[in-house]
Amino acid sequence: MTTVSGPTEKPAGGPSEGPPRLRRDMGRVSLLFAGVGSIIGSGWLFGALNAAKVAGPASIFSWAIAAVMILLIGLCFAELGTMFPVSGGVVRFPHLSFGSFASYTMGWITWVAAATVAPIEVEGALQYATRWAHFTDHHDSGAYTLTGLGYAVAVVAMAFFVALNYFGIRWFARVNNVLVWWKLAIILLVIAAFLLTAFHGHNFGARQYGGFAPGGAKGVFTAISTAGITFSFLGFRQAVELAGETDNPRRNVPFAIIGAVLLTAVIYILLEVAFLGAVPGHDLASSGGWLHLKFTDDFGPLAAIASAVGLGWLAYLLYADAVISPADTGLVYTTVTARISYAMARNGNAPEALSSTTRRGAPLVSLVVTFVLGLVVFLPFPSWQQLVGFITSATVLSFGSGPVVLAAMRRQIPDHERPFKVPGGDLIPFLGLYSANLIVYWAGWNTNWKLFATIGIGFVLLAVLELTARGTSPQLDWRAGATWVLPWLGGLALISWAGDYDGGRGWIGLGWGFVANLALAALIHLLALRSRLPESRVRDHIAQSAAETEVGA
Repeated sequence: MTTVSGPTEKPAGGPSEGPPRLRRDMGRVSLLFAGVGSIIGSGWLFGALNAAKVAGPASIFSWAIAAVMILLIGLCFAELGTMFPVSGGVVRFPHLSFGSFASYTMGWITWVAAATVAPIEVEGALQYATRWAHFTDHHDSGAYTLTGLGYAVAVVAMAFFVALNYFGIRWFARVNNVLVWWKLAIILLVIAAFLLTAFHGHNFGARQYGGFAPGGAKGVFTAISTAGITFSFLGFRQAVELAGETDNPRRNVPFAIIGAVLLTAVIYILLEVAFLGAVPGHDLASSGGWLHLKFTDDFGPLAAIASAVGLGWLAYLLYADAVISPADTGLVYTTVTARISYAMARNGNAPEALSSTTRRGAPLVSLVVTFVLGLVVFLPFPSWQQLVGFITSATVLSFGSGPVVLAAMRRQIPDHERPFKVPGGDLIPFLGLYSANLIVYWAGWNTNWKLFATIGIGFVLLAVLELTARGTSPQLDWRAGATWVLPWLGGLALISWAGDYDGGRGWIGLGWGFVANLALAALIHLLALRSRLPESRVRDHIAQSAAETEVGA
């Protein structure tokens, strides 16, 4: 059987006809640092405290479990990303295997999640910067929302992200590489300083603080979704989204995905240990233990701890890094969000203008749309802490399609070249899907009903797009996509509503939640394999995508 090569993006300014395309200007380290830079954003600045308030010292296990679950999903995308090194791969992979309905649904979920990250990172930076100016207001609920001054600064920050992206991926990579080195240096310095100067081993098991696991097993798993832990790992996707802009996808994509998750997992676990040991005993005692922990200046928890233990110089560095780290992640997500809408337009699931690029290879219209949405998110909506669960559920839900696509493609195009192949047959794809189900479930009903309502809005927009396209939109491949996508979404909504996490009915406890999500994963896995597109249709999609790239359509 003849192997059909995967689509790749043509460099801008090449001999091909048509408008310029995305450029392949990212090397191995640049792609790795795009992932690391996205992962180490505002999550590390707030995640240690938030996790401790949900799970206590057992939050160490929360970070480790989340890393394994994300790595299972990431391995699936590593194989797909080397088979088809295209920008916006999270959106385009479902299109190749299941058609337009599946790709539109995953694309809409992915775009909404990614588009809200950059403004939320800016809010996180301004929350820390409230020490120096009145950028945010603190509410009785514990949330911080932007003031008028904060909103003005946030708009300027988003405009800067767009302007830098306008000059192309090469400038983005150069700036990001420098910022990532800075972020790695600061976080390692914090870990070393806390461990060497302010570590209190009795914090981990003292009964007066609630013991090692004051939130029990449920607290360990709840923290994975709601404390910013999974949110902190979601940046692994950048190697997939930017695969069409790296010079050697076969080598660079797996290296960047696996390397980014493993590197940051070690750093985050060490940071949690250092934080737990550095919290002053009087703050734990006065708060009533880990689950109620609070202290002065908790708008910047790591800096507050540094000040409390006499490391004032470190606190100043942290306040500076609290601007740099989220800003770098916001820059990365501005880049990636524009690539997602670019990919949706290339699939025919969004207005064609979103796929247009400048002579520098930047998707300008998509960047402008990303900027405008950021202005809306900056309005007085819930703060960083309250939106983390929504972004986590939405992003992980979109990632769940990757394992499904991989399992289907191994049957649809078994002879297609796979420069990187995940071992174990269907085991890792199935566990990746199961992991996605669990992370969404642990976020709780109060978060997930908003997510499923947003997905419903997306379906309304799809209907409008179909009605106004007048026969020019691509074939939806309704049976191939809806047969598993709709039961999956409906099943997750039902289990979340019946569960005992944050607003659920409480009919499904911790143990049965594992069972229910396992059964749903098995059902969706089988439905997807039964409804997958035939090999001929998949090869048509691959050929069409490759042809569009060649002519710059």
